[in-house]
Amino acid sequence: MAGARVETFLARMRMRSHRGRTALRKSAVDYFRGDASDWLAFVGLLLTVPAIACGTIMLPVWFSPAALVLPIVAGGLLLRPASLLALYAASAAALIVEAVVLGPYTQGPARVTPGTVLVVAACGFFGLLIAQFRSRVGVPWRRGGTMLFDLRERIRVQSKLPALPRGWHREMALRPAGGQSFSGDFVVAARTNGGRTLEIVLTDVSGKGMEAGSRALLLSGAFGGLLGALPPHGFLPAANGYLLRQDWDEGFATSIHLVLDLNTGDYELLSAGHLPALQLCAGTGRWQEKSGEGPLLGVYDGAEFTPARGNLRRGDVLMLFTDGLVETADREISEGIDRLTGEADRYVSAGWEGAAWHLIEKVAKDVNDDRALLLIRRSP
Repeated sequence: MAGARVETFLARMRMRSHRGRTALRKSAVDYFRGDASDWLAFVGLLLTVPAIACGTIMLPVWFSPAALVLPIVAGGLLLRPASLLALYAASAAALIVEAVVLGPYTQGPARVTPGTVLVVAACGFFGLLIAQFRSRVGVPWRRGGTMLFDLRERIRVQSKLPALPRGWHREMALRPAGGQSFSGDFVVAARTNGGRTLEIVLTDVSGKGMEAGSRALLLSGAFGGLLGALPPHGFLPAANGYLLRQDWDEGFATSIHLVLDLNTGDYELLSAGHLPALQLCAGTGRWQEKSGEGPLLGVYDGAEFTPARGNLRRGDVLMLFTDGLVETADREISEGIDRLTGEADRYVSAGWEGAAWHLIEKVAKDVNDDRALLLIRRSP
């Protein structure tokens, strides 16, 4: 009977230990996902405060009083404002204990000096600002980078061009301003009419970089939903109405809508204040501007958009781009277009593989603006 009671007791202890480990692991996972309280991090950081204070008192050469900034900085990144204030109180108490035990700072090094107090207080102040910002936004720091990465990937996926049938080649390159990850230029594309028609919309949102990135994300989702759900001539009016309803202070955008028949090569271009497209005619080797007529998106209601029509014969190339590729403060758009077509001529004989990326590198590598370039080629 005694052996059975011992075995039962050990089994209960193992079960409790297993439950405790599971609960601790679950709390840690939830915390780093941003779904749980910060008690685990708070307890861990709170325990480091007396540990650092003891180290400073016992080994002042190895443990400086300023080492208390370590849990304070970590707390600013991990804790909520209420927990952070409790950690600050513990750190202040540790500084007082260190000052009393080590003696006045005039008696030698490794003492609590006014400079130490100022450094710890400054770190605490900035940590509290960071914690309050995270609390107001509602996104923990540990999830902020993941969220931004997810948003960037969503824009990239939405801008992916669909596969084309044999005899067609497409390329696209996007380059945000200042080397950032978010751009005010975006592309949405779809194959409609049973896969026979390719529809591509290239949009340039007002602003650049991070300033326009959030609006570009919203508009790319909305435009992607409209594309293919409406007749081609109804897309830009619907996009214009959507933009007007947002009532943004800086809410206009330019856009160009390509509707291409993949069987015949016939196409329509509808433009909303966008730069013209460029078509390379393989027979003559010359570039022609192709542009529809229409106002900027988000300016006024009831706007009308008149298409331009053309045909891509075998060997022809159609190029769509945004103004960041051809316009700078010291260069007019016409000069930028001439330079772009001059560089593009180099790829006529060499083939167009990778041409979009290289053209941005050659023409607008150091331009502080969002740049986008899209190429559609019909194979000879």
